[in-house]
Amino acid sequence: MKLQEWVRVTGARLVVVFEGRDAAGKGSTIKRVIEYLNPRVVRIVALPVPTERQRTQWYFQRYVEHLPAAGEVVLFDRSWYNRAGVEHVMGLCTEEEYARFLRQCPVFERLLIEDGILLRKYWFSVSDAEQETRFHERLEDPMRRWKLSSIDVESILRWEDYSRAKDEMFRHTDTPEAPWYVVESEDKRRARINMIAHLLSTVPYDEIEPPRLTLPARPLSTGYRRPPRETQTYVPDHSATLGEP
Repeated sequence: MKLQEWVRVTGARLVVVFEGRDAAGKGSTIKRVIEYLNPRVVRIVALPVPTERQRTQWYFQRYVEHLPAAGEVVLFDRSWYNRAGVEHVMGLCTEEEYARFLRQCPVFERLLIEDGILLRKYWFSVSDAEQETRFHERLEDPMRRWKLSSIDVESILRWEDYSRAKDEMFRHTDTPEAPWYVVESEDKRRARINMIAHLLSTVPYDEIEPPRLTLPARPLSTGYRRPPRETQTYVPDHSATLGEP
């Protein structure tokens, strides 16, 4: 909350990139980060598969339009690093496009930082055994089944390919200006706490004194009468059929 208010009041711009293997805990960590925050200040960006038009644009173009303005925080649930990971491993981009990304990405991030954007990049690391366990949990849970895609399943067969891609990505993009921070996420709760604590420790925010507000006394009634309840359509009380919790 203190960081959010500092960003809002000072007009800072903060970008946080969440990357890592499938089921590594990125999404659940983002949910904890934003739990009490103002959605007008803090936004989540989780882009779908690019359209045919977007495929013909400069690769970073569709991400640029989601960057924060003054007083905003943007959390990228996966980011431009899709090209260095899933696109490269699954053959969804050409070798030329992949090589161009590795050359351009450090330059792109340097431009963001030179313009005053605070950039933090987190890689969530999970073992193959723990990933498989989480995949089975998703497969058997109808509330989380949507999280498991055919590409996720394929990642089990391509574990080493993704490992090599991650190593190569780090070799090119783990720079002094925009370093990668690795989060051990075998234990999701510890991973969330560690990531949030680290983020707070790396941003030089100050505590902003909130404005003092007082609730006024409610004025006396001037004769207003609420319309009869039967003139409005109410949502049925379904909760009454569920019994005591």
